[in-house]
Amino acid sequence: MTITASAVEPPEQAVPVAASRAWAVLIGGVIGLAASVTLTVEKIKLLIDSGYVPSCNLNPVLSCGSIMVTPQASVLGFPNPLMGIVAFTVVVVTGVLAVAKVPLPQWYWTGLTLGTLAGAGFVHWLIFQSLYRIGALCPYCMVVWAVTLCLLVIFAALASEQRGIRKNSQHLHRWRWTVAALWFIALFLLVFIRFQDYWITLL
Repeated sequence: MTITASAVEPPEQAVPVAASRAWAVLIGGVIGLAASVTLTVEKIKLLIDSGYVPSCNLNPVLSCGSIMVTPQASVLGFPNPLMGIVAFTVVVVTGVLAVAKVPLPQWYWTGLTLGTLAGAGFVHWLIFQSLYRIGALCPYCMVVWAVTLCLLVIFAALASEQRGIRKNSQHLHRWRWTVAALWFIALFLLVFIRFQDYWITLL
């Protein structure tokens, strides 16, 4: 049996990313990498000198020093920011390629989306631990939380558009930033409610 040329689907063509999204990926990666590197440096200083006060110890609530000494700060046996350094380095390289208009295949964006989704899941676990187990917030960590969610939205959109958006996901795609904004609002409310006794003392 012979297969005619018309029966063979053409290979998937990679499409360059729009400039605005390319720069958003690069900037997001740089911000996340900077926060991860800073946290790693602060952790090393704390390990060297137990009396060291991290630069992100701003008040009883915004105090990353109290978080760094908890088991949640080293889930895999090493400081969590090291995972951030690896992950955001990949994002920065992706951003550089996107800004340079180097077409990346659809499977790459799909893989990046799945990886970022796993990272977002880990972020939500850290949010729960920070709010309801440790009782403190790390400013640099919150930067990573925000960047991770924004990158997830961008990567998911790119992966969907490269393949073509299905009808049942069009509404989610259209309202993706609205959903992200609602997430930020919900997080803000959770933080406010959890530490409302302290916030009231500031008034």
